[in-house]
Amino acid sequence: MIEIRSVQVTRYVTPLKEGGSLPAIAEADDGFSYVVKFRGAGQGIKALVAELIGGELARVLGFKVPEIVFANLDSSFGRTEPDEEIQDLLKASIGENLALHYLSGAITYDPAVTKVDPQTASRLVWLDALITNMDRTARNANMLTWRGELWLIDHGAALYFHHNWTGHETSKKSPFAMIKDHILLPQASQLEKADEFCKKLITAEKLWEIIQLIPDEWLQDYDPAYSPEQVKDIYFDFIWYRIQHSEIFLKTAIDARAALI
Repeated sequence: MIEIRSVQVTRYVTPLKEGGSLPAIAEADDGFSYVVKFRGAGQGIKALVAELIGGELARVLGFKVPEIVFANLDSSFGRTEPDEEIQDLLKASIGENLALHYLSGAITYDPAVTKVDPQTASRLVWLDALITNMDRTARNANMLTWRGELWLIDHGAALYFHHNWTGHETSKKSPFAMIKDHILLPQASQLEKADEFCKKLITAEKLWEIIQLIPDEWLQDYDPAYSPEQVKDIYFDFIWYRIQHSEIFLKTAIDARAALI
């Protein structure tokens, strides 16, 4: 059974990068440091949902992903923050946010230094095509090397269909053309085998268990036309349909790789 711990954020340390999402390194009451993704940032709750689903699906497939936790900010947090933009972000993020364990000393994945075997590359290309993750490119690999191993981070740009709920029935049946830009596509020579392997691991029960991790509180104002349970049903239906009909995105990935080689 998958369990997500909850921590209380005690100190804002530093923002990680510029931009709308403004994730930050922060300390929590368990003594560890985390990379916090804030509900009040750019894409809001939907980015946190994508992060949670994408990260836990990757873990099911055997990839290393930093521990994901729910990170709570109380109303007093951030009052002493001198940066006005950050203070506004923290005020807008009171309540439950999402965070990943901070891998101190990790370095950004460099294909010239770290070689990824065809099996691993193929499984990751498959996963990113499944969840329509547009953010695993040479420009922004969202992979780290830590203690000699490959770690996956930042799935917040995945499942982008949820920015337009009315089109989810069409979106789930659509190939993922942006897979052509995947940083590991050239090494992904075992996509058919990866398809068989991944579909055995992501069962309907396991997928539903991951979907149920989404806090109902996040989904209260998600879309006025849907209840939290209906939102969860849509996420499940979108991903499960694509797993059952993986030829939708598998052929696109195979053809895109053939065009590169």
